[in-house]
Amino acid sequence: MTRVFSGIKPTGHLTLGNYLGAMRRWAAVDQHRADSLFCIVDLHALTVDHDPARVRRLSRQAATLLLASGLDPELCTVFVQSHVDEHTRLSYVLECVASDGEMRRMIQYREKAARERARGGSVRLSLLTYPVLMAADILAYGADEVPVGDDQAQHVELTRDLAVRFNQRYGQTFVVPRATRPAVGARVMNLQEPTSKMGKSEDVGPGIVYLLDEPDVVRKKVMRAVTDSGRDVEYDPEGRPGVANLLEILAACTGGEPSELGGVYQSYGDVKKDVAEAVVEVLRPVRERHRELCADPGFVEGVLRDGAERARAMARPTVDAACRAIGLLPAASEVVNATR
Repeated sequence: MTRVFSGIKPTGHLTLGNYLGAMRRWAAVDQHRADSLFCIVDLHALTVDHDPARVRRLSRQAATLLLASGLDPELCTVFVQSHVDEHTRLSYVLECVASDGEMRRMIQYREKAARERARGGSVRLSLLTYPVLMAADILAYGADEVPVGDDQAQHVELTRDLAVRFNQRYGQTFVVPRATRPAVGARVMNLQEPTSKMGKSEDVGPGIVYLLDEPDVVRKKVMRAVTDSGRDVEYDPEGRPGVANLLEILAACTGGEPSELGGVYQSYGDVKKDVAEAVVEVLRPVRERHRELCADPGFVEGVLRDGAERARAMARPTVDAACRAIGLLPAASEVVNATR
């Protein structure tokens, strides 16, 4: 059976982009067709300056929203990255296979490092090496597929390179995964800056629709969305990114095609009204289920505890094998288990 792994980083409140680009597909498709693992990758949230209490709070909120979006712990494994030690064990092993040059070529590292240097600061070492931790997240479970957006595709390519290199040097150990992308809604853009991704790491912003925004807040943000010069409503991502973003959101919410929807409307105002109502309706069941889960925190804690146990059992054999292959002595417990 195909195995799917994907993670979500608790660096901010989850957005419409997270839902349309990833979470909805995880619930509607991936957990039914594959052996799927969905992880709150909290260790990745430590690569930048952060408030520890906020990371914990956002990690719990992310887990609750994953369940509210339709993930079923009877069908898939939902867990927190730091609850499974195999991630960090394998990360160091893979750091011994990766090169400094590979890390410094990662686009996200280069962009963030350049911004910090311009401010007279520096970045944490973990920001440089976190793509290796991401590779460990994936390879520990023998994942065949990794659903990602365009901004993470380079990291999956690195994961593939590290898996192939390790297998060639030390023997067949890892499954070489592939990245998969949804066709529509994979990259929802900021409503106020339609050439920039709708990112969750920003605390506030009129261009960001959060999953827990009240309906009136959603409507206000959509109605104030930046459009483009001219009056014709047509799907032109290059020439008219503002209206193209609205049409892509509408298509993702209703199941239509952005190019076809463009010919239906006579004004930007009409597009915005329909987008606003479509988004409100898409998010309504998520918000309602989230409210129910918050009233029963013990359920979420139980899901994460059981998920970590399952994930640990899946990851440990592969990580132990990688450690042996690269030259580490097996622990006494491994020797005992191997002789039984």
